Amino acid sequence: MAKKTFEIIYGIHAVEAVLRKQPENVLQIFVQQGRNDNRIKTIFNIAKNSGVSLQAISNDKLKEKCPKARHQGVVAEIRRSRSGGVSLDDILEKGSVLLLILDEVQDPHNIGACLRTADAIGVDAVIVSKNRSPALTPVIRNVASGAAETVPYIMVSNLARTLEKIKQSDVWVIGTSGDSEQTIYTTTVNSRLALVMGSEGKGMRRLTREACDELVSIPMSGSVESLNISVATAVCLYEFRRQQQPVN
Repeated sequence: MAKKTFEIIYGIHAVEAVLRKQPENVLQIFVQQGRNDNRIKTIFNIAKNSGVSLQAISNDKLKEKCPKARHQGVVAEIRRSRSGGVSLDDILEKGSVLLLILDEVQDPHNIGACLRTADAIGVDAVIVSKNRSPALTPVIRNVASGAAETVPYIMVSNLARTLEKIKQSDVWVIGTSGDSEQTIYTTTVNSRLALVMGSEGKGMRRLTREACDELVSIPMSGSVESLNISVATAVCLYEFRRQQQPVN
């Protein structure tokens, strides 16, 4: 059987985002028959203006295209991309850098939520290991609500080696660890920063931890010992962005 040359994405935000950002990669849009609300009309208009084919099909047919998913009445087939677009080298040439590195984070819902936060804060790229995190999936794209089309998702072969490369480019690498006495509020960051988040439960791997310039923790005043990875990522990124761009 021939390998599919396209990927499926679904959901209002994800489909609208790819239409706006990468219309040349959209092969076909499918909408649920009978849907004529404003959100679907917006997608219809963008698709028409971009020359993208749009077809109305039954809800059952939509479900066949993305089983067990909440498609919100719209599904798209997009061209399977072999390149990541923006490279890490391109990003490291910028004057100000904010990177998010996920070490062994595998749950697609958490990755999608991290991408959504990364987009909101203006992170330059999310970096993961090819062997320890999934490629962009329909679930990740849906949870990211369009952020998967705006934030570079860079998969690398060797995370520890990539961290060394980042450090050699004058980027300060901060890892998170619950046992660190230094907190996100007592550390000081500069305009070139990479935040490393480990998986829930296990945290960062030893080599990743050793590659960090500094370890920080999130102060916990309540009875729970830790936060969900996507929530912890948001807390850290917003604090570091605040320090990079202080309010006058």
